[in-house]
Amino acid sequence: MKAVQFTEHGDRDVIEYGEFPDPEVGPEDVLVDVKAGALNHLDVWTRQGLGATGRLDLEMPHVPGSDMAGVVEAVGDDVTRFSPGDHVALLAGVSCGTCEFCRRGEPTLCETYHVIGEHTQGVHAEQAAVHEDQLAPVPDHVDFATAAAAPLVFQTAWRMLLERGELQSGERVLVLGASGGVGHAAVQVAADAGAEVYATASTDEKLEYARDCGADHVVNYEEESFSEAIREQTGERGVDVVVDHIGAATWYDSLKSLAKGGRIVTCGATTGPRPETHIGRIFWNQLDVRGSTMASHGSAERALSKVWDGTFEPRVRETLPMSETARAHELLENREGFGKVVVIPDSER
Repeated sequence: MKAVQFTEHGDRDVIEYGEFPDPEVGPEDVLVDVKAGALNHLDVWTRQGLGATGRLDLEMPHVPGSDMAGVVEAVGDDVTRFSPGDHVALLAGVSCGTCEFCRRGEPTLCETYHVIGEHTQGVHAEQAAVHEDQLAPVPDHVDFATAAAAPLVFQTAWRMLLERGELQSGERVLVLGASGGVGHAAVQVAADAGAEVYATASTDEKLEYARDCGADHVVNYEEESFSEAIREQTGERGVDVVVDHIGAATWYDSLKSLAKGGRIVTCGATTGPRPETHIGRIFWNQLDVRGSTMASHGSAERALSKVWDGTFEPRVRETLPMSETARAHELLENREGFGKVVVIPDSER
């Protein structure tokens, strides 16, 4: 089969699309004929060799990709959840199921938690063999691009806001980078939860997209300080929750945007993990800083059910053949467009 792959970490020129060994299907595995994959900024970090807690040590060549959807081609002898012909999407977070955190219902805190495509071989290939527990069923009416683009960002936004952020109806929430994958999902999750949604982006076009996703108020951070704009728009009160997946470039202003007793929730640090902060502001205003990673499979499927019924809509900025994955990385790195980038196996185009 053919797969996206790289043999060393580096710039976009390390990405290749070529022959790769066919996947081996174990007794609890499902062989998926991949119809679409989607990229996340995670793919850029993985290509660069950067993990959440340090440098990655990957088996090479490495196949990236933590989002995909396709059709079940075959199943292992012990598989009970799926049959050939079923439509499925990947749930990329893997937990052991037996450690203290898994036993108390917190699989994303698992001692061995890892992400398919980041820490192990990914799914941006013509076929993928995946343990049946790592797949979600997809209704036949849902197109493969939508099914591929939804899982990682919507489960992440769901857990960030509703579980870690404890967002309540009527609260004010600020979503930074509302034009990105997690950002545009977070706007939709927050609006559906009944929050008053503020969103930032770098162009007027992106801000209109954010409004289309459910933002009530928007700020162009290229034209004004978003923290000053938020203070002005809220009568100097601030917002109850900030979703900050940007990192060093925005962290200080995110803290300034919070009301007393507010919560900042983060799932990433695109601009760097070591920001300027203000401890006095945190303790004096009694702010909560909360991290969030992915979601349990149960939470992921609850979020996806709202994608399948049309409540949430993953926006796809561009669809490319897998042989043009380097261009897909460029779109993410240069922040071109709005929403997710989808790649399709060349054999499917």
